[in-house]
Amino acid sequence: MIQRTACFRTLVRSVRVGSSSSLPFRQLRDHGCLGSAAVSTAEQACEASVYSEFGKNEYADVDWDNLGFGLVPTDYMYMMKCSNNGKFELGQINRYGNIELNPAAGVLNYGQGIYEGLKAFRKEDGNLLLFRPDQNAMRMKIGAERMCMPSPSLDQFIDGVKQTVQANKCWVPPPGKGSLYIRPLLIGSGPILGLGPSPEYTFLIYASPVRNYFKEGSAPLSIYVEEEYDRSSRGGAGGVKSITNYAPVLKALARAKSRGFSDVLYLDSVNKKNLEEVSSCNVFVVKGNVISTPATAGTILSGVTRRSIIEIARDHGYQVEERAISVDELSEADEVFCTGTAVSVAPVGNITYKDKRMEYKTGAQTVCPELYSTLVGIQTGRIEDKKGWIVQIE
Repeated sequence: MIQRTACFRTLVRSVRVGSSSSLPFRQLRDHGCLGSAAVSTAEQACEASVYSEFGKNEYADVDWDNLGFGLVPTDYMYMMKCSNNGKFELGQINRYGNIELNPAAGVLNYGQGIYEGLKAFRKEDGNLLLFRPDQNAMRMKIGAERMCMPSPSLDQFIDGVKQTVQANKCWVPPPGKGSLYIRPLLIGSGPILGLGPSPEYTFLIYASPVRNYFKEGSAPLSIYVEEEYDRSSRGGAGGVKSITNYAPVLKALARAKSRGFSDVLYLDSVNKKNLEEVSSCNVFVVKGNVISTPATAGTILSGVTRRSIIEIARDHGYQVEERAISVDELSEADEVFCTGTAVSVAPVGNITYKDKRMEYKTGAQTVCPELYSTLVGIQTGRIEDKKGWIVQIE
């Protein structure tokens, strides 16, 4: 009995400091410390114990006033696996940490992976809010289909996100100090030597408290129009959030930043004539009462923030057009701004194309802060959500 009690205490302790909240109890059963019927009860008791730790401190020890957009490791992450049957097993919260992958994993050898990005916000009353997680779930499903991967159901996706936020609630910044950025990943984790779909997939979610994406903070951005490199091409994967879309932009981005620019604006790969995207966000051009943004036709990611801003702008009385926008129109624009989960809504102060620098209106009384204020007001609960975009985490 003493041996069994010691076994139980040791493995329970491993739950609190280890990487899995359920595996140690299976080990208890295998070692004869607990019977099968007791495993479930023990798991539930330990889960309650672990989750009780989440609420000990309202906030993590973070300098919220100097928060940027870099990885700040939180306490927990979520993981769920899927094998050849195409069905995902029950997910679980694990301690945040490294994961183990076979060297032949599909994601490592063939780039079979997609990801999402969304945010959780803290209201003044302390409640936590998610912004349109169903849209991220649906976009992951579309992306998974394009990349020949099974995907979590909408409910599985949202449940995993909720669990991740609940587990890391002390890492959600105070109101007005930022948000908790949530990164769901779907990767081909099974080994595959010949080119083909992975035999196993892992869905995991981690999070990090963040504030401004660009080093400029809320200051206007300086953008460079890229003519040598392409972001995506017709028939490719530019319209989904594949991990393979991002490393190729690093060379152009690094070159632009070395020249003092904030980011790069890409043109279509066929004619090098029409606007597509900035490296990690969508672009909008304002002329009078008309707001235009490039149409998503397979080469441009359909951003959740992009769609939200389109609706908000129309509610504010603006005419919004989704169409092909020639790079030459930049010289006639009144304003330009970017949208994305990470960047939110960011004003562009100037764009350089063929060594010509074009300046744009920024600041108060412009369109960008008007739309930004409404978006953030809805996201943080300061403005009533009449569209059903907000999901409150109980």
